[in-house]
Amino acid sequence: MAVTDVSTSRPAGIAPPAGPAPGAAGPATTLSTPALLAVLVGAFLAMADFFIVNVALADISRSLHASTATLELVVAGYGVTYALLLVVGGRLGDAFGRKRLFLLGMAAFTVASLACGLAPTAHSLVGARVLQGAAAALMVPQVLATVQATTSGTHRLRAMAMFGATGGIAAVVGQLVGGLIVSADIAGTGWRPIFLVNVPIGLAALVVAPRLLPDSKSLRAAPVDKAGTALLGAAVLAVLVPLSEGRALGWPTWSWVMLAFAPVLVAGLVAVELRHERAERVPLVPPSLVRLPSMARGLTLAVPFFVGFGGFMFVYALAVQGLLGWSAVKAGAALTPMAVSFFVASLLTSRALARWGRSVLTFGLAVQALGYLMLIATVAQTWPDVSPLDLSAGFLVAGFGQGLVMSPLFGLVLSQVPLDLAGVGSGVMSTAQQVALAVGATGVGSLFISLSAGAADGGRDAFVTVLGIQLVVAAGGSVLSRFLPQHGRAAAR
Repeated sequence: MAVTDVSTSRPAGIAPPAGPAPGAAGPATTLSTPALLAVLVGAFLAMADFFIVNVALADISRSLHASTATLELVVAGYGVTYALLLVVGGRLGDAFGRKRLFLLGMAAFTVASLACGLAPTAHSLVGARVLQGAAAALMVPQVLATVQATTSGTHRLRAMAMFGATGGIAAVVGQLVGGLIVSADIAGTGWRPIFLVNVPIGLAALVVAPRLLPDSKSLRAAPVDKAGTALLGAAVLAVLVPLSEGRALGWPTWSWVMLAFAPVLVAGLVAVELRHERAERVPLVPPSLVRLPSMARGLTLAVPFFVGFGGFMFVYALAVQGLLGWSAVKAGAALTPMAVSFFVASLLTSRALARWGRSVLTFGLAVQALGYLMLIATVAQTWPDVSPLDLSAGFLVAGFGQGLVMSPLFGLVLSQVPLDLAGVGSGVMSTAQQVALAVGATGVGSLFISLSAGAADGGRDAFVTVLGIQLVVAAGGSVLSRFLPQHGRAAAR
């Protein structure tokens, strides 16, 4: 079944009006539950592979004789390429069909995963990871865009909640499953199955998805914004490359030059996109889209949230594995209470969001802050004899709060995006998420490493400091959430 976006009255997609809020008139609901699960497989694989490799780096280093800088490229090669091409992937889906681009991305991701698992050298692994990130960037924007274009009302709320749950669960489960796989050393293959496991999953999705997915595309195919694409790519590279590689290389001069030049590139991007929009050409990232209240205010909340989430996941692994000497399995297993409560909270969000709107985020962020406060108290009192059981209560509360936030956050940010810009809107949101995760991992991670190096307390105060930052981010986000556009039935009150 083909679904064509119908918003064509405005010139070339410029200055979009707010799209229909959930519960209002919108597209016919054509995305069945099996079809939704099929596209969520793509989102799960892409997010899990961003995190799963962290627990295998030591094993990769031993088997491929990789240096620290090369190991950083194994991580950054995927993350940078992924973030770099997300908006472009969303625009291609709008123009050529989201189903087609999803299937192309899934096929490429499956092949790239096979190449990762069979890589004979560290440099070939880096190259395969770059291809894997590019494939993920083709695939993931189509998930959100398909949901936007083929659902409405409570169906959209439920689908967005499941997407948010998928991303969060993938981050936690990725580290847990990765640790189990590496520790199992299946047939002496060590780290390789963390990539090879994607192959049968991808093949199954490629068999099932073509029969289930409705197709959708923008009625007006937009030409490529070459200048905007180049400037966006350069800006993303200027931020992520030095943050990903700078620490491993001792922060060389070029890394600081790139970071200093990033704001100039962003300013150039804004100027070019404004000029395109005034001339009624189609910009890669329409400024009028970013100015929508749901996008502008939502991203203001989403970026710090994902910076905190990325920082916490990275620092947690450094703290418990590097300082406390936990195994990858023990570190992953300790996150189980967070994964369980996150999943339970995610299942509750669609109904809660329809009834209470943005207050769900306000409450969720406050609960998350409480969870971090509990973790701070536990670490301060029990370090260095802290156990997974000691952390379980804090993880349970923090995970529940994160589930109430991450699941509806995507829907709230994209709620006013018109259907014919669903792909680019999804790409902007996903790019912001990916860049924020990377900034959190590298920025907060570097702070933790600096504070814990040679510390007499064994890194306790460094870990508490990082948890305190997450506490402040969550508490501040709870306040900021009150400025989001209202959502669900609450909007009609």
